[in-house]
Amino acid sequence: MQLAEIDLLDLDVFAERVPHDWFDYLRAEAPVYRHPEPHGPGFWVVTKHADIAEVSHDWEHNSSDAKHGGIVGLQDLITPEQQAQSDVINANGKMMPALDPPEHTRYRKLVNRGFTPRMIGQLEEAIREQADAIIDKAIAKGECDLVVDVAAELPLQAIAQLLGVPHGDRHKIFDWSNRLIGSDDPEYAVESELTVEAAIEMWGYAQGLAAQRREQPRDDIVSALLAADIDGDCLTEQDFNLFFLTLAVAGNETTRNAISHAAQAFIENPDQYARLVEDRSLSTSATEEILRWATPALYFRRNVTAPYELRGQRIEAGDKVSIWYISGNRDEDVFAEPFRFDIGRDPNPHQAFGGGGPHFCLGASLARLEIRVLIEELAARVGRLEGLGPPQRLRSNFINGIKHLPVRLHIS
Repeated sequence: MQLAEIDLLDLDVFAERVPHDWFDYLRAEAPVYRHPEPHGPGFWVVTKHADIAEVSHDWEHNSSDAKHGGIVGLQDLITPEQQAQSDVINANGKMMPALDPPEHTRYRKLVNRGFTPRMIGQLEEAIREQADAIIDKAIAKGECDLVVDVAAELPLQAIAQLLGVPHGDRHKIFDWSNRLIGSDDPEYAVESELTVEAAIEMWGYAQGLAAQRREQPRDDIVSALLAADIDGDCLTEQDFNLFFLTLAVAGNETTRNAISHAAQAFIENPDQYARLVEDRSLSTSATEEILRWATPALYFRRNVTAPYELRGQRIEAGDKVSIWYISGNRDEDVFAEPFRFDIGRDPNPHQAFGGGGPHFCLGASLARLEIRVLIEELAARVGRLEGLGPPQRLRSNFINGIKHLPVRLHIS
C-alpha cells in the first residue's frame, strides 16, 4: 500500500466498509499524516491511541470552538447541504461540543446536574421494561430489521424518557436526527433547507418542553437542567434548546449504531454471543468491547490556534487536525489482538467516548446503561442471532452507521 491510495474523503468507501487497512498503514507508517484536500490546504490525520489522547487533552492548541472551524467536516469547500449540517452541529459556537474552556466548563457544570448517577440510575427499570417490550415485538415478527425494530427503538425511547418527550413523539427525534446527520447518504439525503428546517423544528419543540417544565417541574432531567444554578449561573433558553438538540441527536445516533454493530458482531462471532447467553455477568465487559468495536463516531476535528509538534511533525496555527477514534481503538500498542471481538476483554481503554480531556462524552453512562440492559435482555430470551443478509452501511466518514440489518431471532 502507498499513502496515495488512502482517501478518507471518499464516502463511497465508508458506505462499503470501515477502511481498517488504511488506518493500519497510517499507524505503522504515518501516524501523524497531512492528508491532501482537493481545492484546500489539507488536514492532519492522527491515528495512534496515545496521540489521540494527547490532542484531546491539549485544548489550548487544538480548539473545538465553532469560530475556529468546529468539530465536524474535513474540507473547507463543502456542499450547501454539508454547510447547513455543519451550521446546525456547530451552532454558532454555542453547542457544548463546539466550545472550549472556560465556556465549555461553565456549560458542562450546569448540565452535569442532569447526569448524576442518581438521575441515570433511576432510568434503568424503565429502560429494561422498554428493552423487554422491544425484543418481544421483534421475536414475534420472526424476521426483523434489527436496526429499525430494535437498535433505533431503545435509544429513542430512552431519550424520550430522559427528556420527558411523550412516547408518541419519539419518531420525530428519529426523523430530525437523520436529517441532521445523514445528509450525505442517499437514503437520508435532504436539501439544505430541510436540514435547517429539522433544527428549527427541534428547537421549537425544546422551547415548548421547557415552558411546560417551568410551569410544572418533575423529577426528570429537563426540570433538573432548568433549575441548575451554580453561583448564580444558569442555563439560558438558548443554552437549553441547543443542549436538547445535542442530546437528542448524539444520544440517538451513537447508541443506535453501537447496538447495531453489536448485533452484527454477535452474528459474525457466535461463540461470543453464546458466552453471553451462558454468563450474563459478562454484560459489563461486553458493553465496553461493543463500544470499542463499533466506535460510532469515527473522528472529530480540532482546529489549531498555536503551533506545536506531534511525533516530530510541525503543526501550524490554522491547521485542521482530525483524531480518528476508530483507529485508536484498533491500536496494536494498546489492544492485544485488536481485530478479535472479545466480550471479556480486560483492560479495555477504548476511545469510543473520545480521547479524554474536557470533551469526554457527557452521555457515556447513559449509553453504557442502554447497551448493557439491551444485551442482557436479548441474551435472556434469544438463543441465537441469524443474519439474513449483509448490513447496509451509512454513507458517512463521520458516523460509523448501519442503516439496516435483517436478522432472524431464535428464541432460547
